[in-house]
Amino acid sequence: MDGFDYVPIAALNHYAYCPHRCWRMFCIGDFVDNQYTIEGTSLHERVHTLSAENRGETYQVRSIWLKSEQYQLLGKADLIEETDGQFYPVEYKRGDKGEWENDAMQVCAQALCLEEMTQTTVSRGYVYYAASHQRQLVEIDAGLREQAIALISEIVQLFATGKRPEAVYTPRCRGCSLYSQCLPQAKDKVRRYQEAVE
Repeated sequence: MDGFDYVPIAALNHYAYCPHRCWRMFCIGDFVDNQYTIEGTSLHERVHTLSAENRGETYQVRSIWLKSEQYQLLGKADLIEETDGQFYPVEYKRGDKGEWENDAMQVCAQALCLEEMTQTTVSRGYVYYAASHQRQLVEIDAGLREQAIALISEIVQLFATGKRPEAVYTPRCRGCSLYSQCLPQAKDKVRRYQEAVE
């Protein structure tokens, strides 16, 4: 993994959203802001103030680094909560509700780190969506773990080879800040034109 000793936890979110986006961001350092990324950055600036406090029966720690040697993961958690010896991550996102599985992948990666760091089983996490002020439960079950571990392997391979994944147009592209960089629909139009000419 040239330049990466550990997989950034956030890379799972980006790769699950779009492998091409992950490649652009982490392999070639290509990033462009749009209204969604600016709102997300602003939210995380408010959240990422290191603090610890008790809220009733729940202990909360904000902006803490998580690491897993087993999975070679590293990243900062927005919020870790502990109640009755049970730990769970809470990831903050700007929208109303998650439409795709990428946020759950990020929470699962945080859970894998927490398990290794605390030597406990983490069975759930949450994504807090700032626009709706609601938490969405993420069950850290066997299926989600398998998906996250498979994604980690794919990302390690991506970082090691630097091979560019194909840009594929999906409905997710509408909100992507890198859309104008990869232009997935233009590629399809060129292919159709070439097929018509031949």
